[in-house]
This record gives sequence, structure tokens and C-alpha cells, in this order.
Amino acid sequence: MVFEIIGPKIVFILGFINLISLLLVLFSCRCLIGVKFVENMWQKYEWYKKFYNKHCYYWWLFIISVLLHTILAFLIFGNPLF
Repeated sequence: MVFEIIGPKIVFILGFINLISLLLVLFSCRCLIGVKFVENMWQKYEWYKKFYNKHCYYWWLFIISVLLHTILAFLIFGNPLF
């Protein structure tokens, strides 16, 4: 009973975590360093260097949140194809 009430909210929150972690992965991507906008604007700042060094952790956050989001969505809402 409690899981039926809280479950959809957890799935919704995990969806936001998916979006945020995807943005973290994209903006810390090594491919962006080659883009002139990032190279000229952000790379000189110390905060971006620290942010850039955490890229692998952002991937783990993204993968775990997507897996949890998918599993909970199937458990709560079922499989829409069958």
C-alpha cells in the first residue's frame, strides 16, 4: 500500500536525477574540451577542472539512476507491451 503511493514519486524523482546526471556527463565530457567555446571560456577556471575530473563518477550516477528508474517503473506500472 505504501509502495503504491510512494513508488510513482520515486520513479518521478529518479527521472529528474537521470536528466541532471545526463547533463553532468555531457558538460564534463572530454569531447567538449575540443569545442572552442568550452576551451576558451571554462577550461581556465579551477572549478571546471574539478568538475571535469569527476566525469567517471557522473557516469556511475547516471547508470545507477537509469537502472533503478527502469526497474521501479516496470514493478509499479508493469510492462506496457504485454
